Amino acid sequence: MPFAKHLEHAIERLMYASRWLLAPIYAGLSLVLLGLFIKFFQELYHFLPHIFDIGETDFILSLLTFIDLTLVGSLIVLIMFSGYENFVSRLDIGVDTEKLEWLGTHDYGSMKMKVATSIVAISSIHLLKVFMDINATANDKLLWYVVIHLTLVISALLMGYLDKLTKH
Repeated sequence: MPFAKHLEHAIERLMYASRWLLAPIYAGLSLVLLGLFIKFFQELYHFLPHIFDIGETDFILSLLTFIDLTLVGSLIVLIMFSGYENFVSRLDIGVDTEKLEWLGTHDYGSMKMKVATSIVAISSIHLLKVFMDINATANDKLLWYVVIHLTLVISALLMGYLDKLTKH
């Protein structure tokens, strides 16, 4: 085999092996998930003792915070597992181990759409929290919240439309 072919083969193997550089990043998302877990229960610890004292609006705002944190956690899990399986290696889970039904079914396009829709959902919850306490927000800030949210919604819709076009 000529030198150029050996060099080409070595470069291709190096490039292919470099996908393993993503593995510690996906493992690092486990630490981010742990931080989110701590934050969730910190919020719950502050919320529960005052559950009988707070008004309806504050109660709903707290619930929205818990939902928001849960959506972010779900998004981290989705990215962590799907990204690892798509870009690094298949998960080698034992036969007797419970397997997530969706594992191995998300390609890059569907993962991108799930991230976009999750961001829109998180933005919706944040905007709803702002609207629940609308008197505390200046009109110019409120306008920017709506503009940013609409930008995220339109972006997700366009991404979905383009994804649909490319699949046909």
